[in-house]
Amino acid sequence: MATLPQDPAPTTLQDDFAEPPLTPEEEAARALKSAALKSAANALFAAGAHRDAFNKYHEALLVSPPSRPFDIAVLHANIAACQLKLTEWADAITSATSALALLDTDKKTAEPDEEAPVEAEIVSLGAQTAAPAPTALPPDRAAVHKLKCKILLRRARARSHVAGWQNLLGAEEDYKQLAAYARVSSDANAGGLGALDRRTVEAELKTLPPRIKEAQDKEMAEMWGKLKGLGNGLLKPFGLSTDNFQMVKDEKTGGYSMNFKQNP
Repeated sequence: MATLPQDPAPTTLQDDFAEPPLTPEEEAARALKSAALKSAANALFAAGAHRDAFNKYHEALLVSPPSRPFDIAVLHANIAACQLKLTEWADAITSATSALALLDTDKKTAEPDEEAPVEAEIVSLGAQTAAPAPTALPPDRAAVHKLKCKILLRRARARSHVAGWQNLLGAEEDYKQLAAYARVSSDANAGGLGALDRRTVEAELKTLPPRIKEAQDKEMAEMWGKLKGLGNGLLKPFGLSTDNFQMVKDEKTGGYSMNFKQNP
């Protein structure tokens, strides 16, 4: 019996617009172009032209080969550094988070190889030098760890400036992770944290808890205020309000019960 021809697999909109794989020559050319743009951005950043540096890093990001997540993570991290200088705190959080996600998903990270050095230094908040062109070799663990520390510092700073309960909790979490890195080594520069960074982490972990508590109390009060307003709107047709209902704590069990209070 003859069999009917099978329909081809349906294509999706994502398939239609997917970028075709790069040839080795195309990948090398794009990597060199991205590195040149990044070097120009580094110089702009060092000169204090942070908006121009941001734009140039973004150009480098657009041409960077997708097969090199570490290089792309560096660009996102440097973009976050620009956004910190421009006080674009929320955008800096997004850029830093994107960089961390790339590091977490890069499965090609190798053990350190003294014969295959890679770029470990990226633009910092006071950076000066331009970076060499990226290689096709995977980064070593030390380079990845150093970059991750820089990104966590930047995201924590941005979260602290945005403030709000959740952002402050996130900043504390980032600083705690950095503190854990610092504890595992007695070398002042090990784990990607220098002496100044360590002092910053220690200071922030002291000042953040009361800020978190204050933000939590404020947001909880605002939430209960909104709920009370909603409740009063629902109860008003019945001649009641939320003031007619009182929550009473049972000191023995720690639970709560609701008492109804009649209007006078």
